[in-house]
Amino acid sequence: MSDRSSETGVEKDSGKDKAGANPSEAPVSQNATSKANADQDAKIREGEEVRRKRRPFIIRIGIGIAAVLILGGLIWWLMTRNLESTDDAYTDGRAITIAPQVSGIVVSLDVNDNQFVKQGQPLIHIDPRQYEIDREQAEGALATAKAQYEGQQFGAEIARKNFPAQLQQAQAQLANAKASLIKAQADYDRQKSLSKPATSQQEVDAATAALKQAEAQFMLAEAQVAQNSPVPQRIGETDAQVGQLKGQIEQAQARLDQANLNLSWTVITAPQDGWITKRNVEKGTYVAPGQQVFSIVSPEVWITANFKESQLAYMRPGQLVAINVDAYPALDLRGHVDSIQLGSGTKFTAFPPENATGNFVKVVQRVPVKIVIDSGLDPQIPLPLGISVVPLVTVK
Repeated sequence: MSDRSSETGVEKDSGKDKAGANPSEAPVSQNATSKANADQDAKIREGEEVRRKRRPFIIRIGIGIAAVLILGGLIWWLMTRNLESTDDAYTDGRAITIAPQVSGIVVSLDVNDNQFVKQGQPLIHIDPRQYEIDREQAEGALATAKAQYEGQQFGAEIARKNFPAQLQQAQAQLANAKASLIKAQADYDRQKSLSKPATSQQEVDAATAALKQAEAQFMLAEAQVAQNSPVPQRIGETDAQVGQLKGQIEQAQARLDQANLNLSWTVITAPQDGWITKRNVEKGTYVAPGQQVFSIVSPEVWITANFKESQLAYMRPGQLVAINVDAYPALDLRGHVDSIQLGSGTKFTAFPPENATGNFVKVVQRVPVKIVIDSGLDPQIPLPLGISVVPLVTVK
């Protein structure tokens, strides 16, 4: 009992110490908390006051920015409403394929890669010896044909005189044979009419033989006349032979012309001005007809721009174009719309789409537009074909 009482007394004493050890500390803590809350409320009110004062200024800034954006958009719309542009555009031009027309070994190569050549300038030489031999053979055949033709012409002139004379000679021989036949017939008739004492068998036989001989001569003369009678036909036959030989001369001349042409083809020249590209021939290479040896790109360059079909409503030939070249940003090219292709790009592909079959999905088509460059080209900066450009067309 005494121990429990002493413990209870100790606890009471400790409680008194905790509760009443410093009675002034509790009011000080409460005052500090109230002051902190008051300071915080003051700061909040001060911040709200500052924000209230700044709000009109921020609103004015926002309104100004919106006005600038609207004005900028309006200016951009006014400046670009009559412009059409596309990045699906590239430089275009003519590239001529050079190929030999005769076969042979290349004995001389006169150009290098990317070299500029003039029209008619020699490019390569093919071994001409075989073609020189062909030309000499053709010249010999032509000379022979001309000699035969001239000889036949002389024969035709002679025939025009000889054939009528031969007919007259045959007719004269026929008349002579006829006269001889008449005389022989008369002698034979006379011998046959005489009595046997007045003539001999030998004389009768002689008259009979003379008659037979005269008849044979007459028949031979008639045959010669018949043989020489078609004078115009015989002259025509001779003239036909002359014409045949003349045709042989023309054939020989054609072979000579072909030989000369083949010989000229052993030197390949430039068909026009341009740059050598895609060279795949060297000295000593064997080339065949139709084999591509290189290409020549002409100096004339234009722009092929593939505009969307929705961009063509107001596009017309002659409209001005500003051209930006990706490879040369410093170039300020100017041109005009030359023409619009009558068909979209897909229409001329190897397998054009068949919209009438299957499910149809509308796809915006592109139409090539040719743009001619009018100014801004630099001779020191050639435009390769196929490089990207961005044309800007003023449609109104």
